[in-house]
Amino acid sequence: MATADIALLTDHRYTAQKASPGDWYMGNILHDDRLLQDALSAIGLTSVRIDWADPDVDWSRFRCAVFRTTWDYYERVSEFTNWLDRIEKQTRLCNDISLIRWNLDKHYLTDLATKEIPVVNSRFIESGSSITLHQLLDETGWEEAVLKPSVSGGAYHTFRVNRGNADMLQPTVHPLIADKSFLMQPFMDEIQLTGEDTLMIIDGRYTHAVRKVATAGDFRVQDDHGGTVHAYEPTHQQIDLAERAMAACPSPPAYGRVDMVRDQNGDWVVMELEIIEPELWLRHHPPAASYFAQAIAREVL
Repeated sequence: MATADIALLTDHRYTAQKASPGDWYMGNILHDDRLLQDALSAIGLTSVRIDWADPDVDWSRFRCAVFRTTWDYYERVSEFTNWLDRIEKQTRLCNDISLIRWNLDKHYLTDLATKEIPVVNSRFIESGSSITLHQLLDETGWEEAVLKPSVSGGAYHTFRVNRGNADMLQPTVHPLIADKSFLMQPFMDEIQLTGEDTLMIIDGRYTHAVRKVATAGDFRVQDDHGGTVHAYEPTHQQIDLAERAMAACPSPPAYGRVDMVRDQNGDWVVMELEIIEPELWLRHHPPAASYFAQAIAREVL
């Protein structure tokens, strides 16, 4: 296997070096990674894309491993966390492994709230709980909510819950909650009205943003579910919130993403921090690839 300075971590589905005709999804992944690899090359760092779960990789051959598109980790949590334990002894990780472990579970939203970062209201349901969806709605006072695992991504096991469908969904979610923790958040009307705004932060500073819009009739903004991505110029208030949210992390991330939306009061609140494997849409703002490369270089030089 080729040796390089930097391992760009992906998963087994995205290791191809060329997208098949018509595969726009893979094409976007490769486009973004190519921009980053070119930027790394420009400052004298070689890189190679590698499946994080490949058992034959000797990670000590790399000066640093950078999380890029490890988008299956939340379906293989035990395997992923065991791999983290092994790889931290072999090479440096970017972002730092302490941040990866912290950001892995959405309980981190509670940490942000204690540091006065406005976040979406979240009611955590720990694994094994017998509380019902109707009880949760009664307890929170929310007429409609979104339920998702504490460790998740890409709308994995994500449900839109209201008093009309709670009984129907209960048999589906009960065995899931028996096995893993979940969180419930109030459904944000703004997501269907205008979308979800995503701000990219590299070395603590805002670089660019996009707006993710769900397809008609859906609330999931991911392009996996028909959502679309649009160029977006955030307000100064949004930039300030994004930079403060990143600064509130246990240690400064080299790179990451802040997803936010307006709440029912019209205030900006953080929905998620993406520090493990954020899509950064470098193709929407190619100069950010150079900033990203420089942030990686500071981790290894």
